[in-house]
Amino acid sequence: MTDIVRESMEYDVVIVGAGPAGLSAAIRLKQLDADLNVVVLEKGSEVGAHILSGAVLDPSGLDRLIPDWKDKGAPLNVPVKEDNFFMLGDAGHVRVPNWMMPPLMSNHGNYIVSMGNVCRWMAEQAEALGVEIFPGMSCSELVYAEDGAVKGVVAGEFGLNADGTPGDAYEPGMELHGKYVFLSEGVRGSLSKQVIAKFDLARGSDVQKYGLGMKEIWEIDPAKHRPGTVTHTMGWPLGGNAGGGSFIYHLDNNQVYVGFVVHLNYRNPYLYPYMEFQRFKHHPVVADLLKGGKRVAYGARAISEGGWQSIPQTAFPGGALLGCSAGLVNVPRIKGNHNAMHSGIAAAEAAHEAIKAGRAGDTLSAYDTALKSGPVGKDLKRVRNVKPLWSKYGLLASLGLGGFDMWTNNLFGLSLLGTLKHGKSDAAATEPASRHKAIDYPKPDGKISFDRLTNVSFAMTNHAEGQPCHLRLTDAGVPIGVNLPKFAEPAQRYCPAGVYEVVSEEGKEPRFVINFQNCVHCKTCDIKDPSQNITWTVPQGGDGPNYPNM
Repeated sequence: MTDIVRESMEYDVVIVGAGPAGLSAAIRLKQLDADLNVVVLEKGSEVGAHILSGAVLDPSGLDRLIPDWKDKGAPLNVPVKEDNFFMLGDAGHVRVPNWMMPPLMSNHGNYIVSMGNVCRWMAEQAEALGVEIFPGMSCSELVYAEDGAVKGVVAGEFGLNADGTPGDAYEPGMELHGKYVFLSEGVRGSLSKQVIAKFDLARGSDVQKYGLGMKEIWEIDPAKHRPGTVTHTMGWPLGGNAGGGSFIYHLDNNQVYVGFVVHLNYRNPYLYPYMEFQRFKHHPVVADLLKGGKRVAYGARAISEGGWQSIPQTAFPGGALLGCSAGLVNVPRIKGNHNAMHSGIAAAEAAHEAIKAGRAGDTLSAYDTALKSGPVGKDLKRVRNVKPLWSKYGLLASLGLGGFDMWTNNLFGLSLLGTLKHGKSDAAATEPASRHKAIDYPKPDGKISFDRLTNVSFAMTNHAEGQPCHLRLTDAGVPIGVNLPKFAEPAQRYCPAGVYEVVSEEGKEPRFVINFQNCVHCKTCDIKDPSQNITWTVPQGGDGPNYPNM
């Protein structure tokens, strides 16, 4: 549809995504120069609607951005009071003593938060400074200048038919142009993926690695509620099938966050991450806590896990990658929000200096340098070997050698292991089904564990019917022709929202069905599909999950 004519608006900086990175960048830009024109475009129906995180927040980024955040009413109300780390067996558990953990693993001084609510508060601070924030505005395309630099995005296109042609109520959207464009879309963002490929930003960096994080919010018996308690577990039920672990965070109002992470480099295509999560809740440690309680929300999203060695070049002609778009999660700490904020601040400062000097549309090299030599680089570099050790040698090696490596980095600022490589991508790690056995998962009981589609209803996700499917197949024949016979079509299992299914009817060939209405925008399919045949793109603006306080 190259003949579509769109109106355009000019800004100093265009920011895609109202997460902690994008909002931090917007706030810092206006702090530096109140006259800068800054716009934030958010695909969710409101700020926070698509935000899902653990989350125990390290406030270092917020301290730097808004030092008086307490006085301004930031929703950081539950300081961490107790840290627990358990190794689970199928019936029992062993506590790992806190003194064995490197100091960086301590949560003293951190807060249990809803990052959705933190982002809503940050948006209020940004708007008070004059930032324009438009929710419900999916950014579907990049706009390039004549010299090839990114100069803007297309946002707010509505009313396309299922085949991609304009419908009767078609709205072409607008082009929003900026001297610089910041992509803070979260993990595996569709525009970020295009930019990384176009400018070869991943040259010289290792492959990116990912995990799938699933989370429920529970209201529990007040007698069992211990606000400020943080518990992490490893081991059962995953065992040797996959890396990963869980988190249980007691916040206020008798609520508990219960989450489960599965590393997506697992080999067995029969593994069913969602059912591993549901099985985990039946461990006595967890089941006793949840018994008599009520699940009130569910969601899922992918997590970047590559760390230091997988960060691409973060500056490109006309813009920058921020937060999870660059992959800034500290895997052993299970934290990335503070680094997202630090990245937003660094990008804003680099863009401000460039604009002040009369520049536009060039590469903000100062940002990439500041990111990798500043707080983010220091945070990620000292834990860089934990994930590759876990991937190659398993959980115990990760705890032993990884713990030793973190201690040497903490005490001496160096690693005796150097910088280890990750190896294969998560998609390439998937092995043929013939090498594995199917896994028999217990049926959910409807009290502590739930079937997938029932739980998805608690994500309050919705996509308008009639629009193009935002989950694009490069070759429609691959799911049945390749993935089904070779890999038992793992999309049926790795998707935590039941989007993909293989329908078999007597006397007919099996069909691959995409129920895109269920999608919670986790991006797992884009990452884990062994044939790399699925591309996640943005749906119509405002569609997707509507998380209240994830």
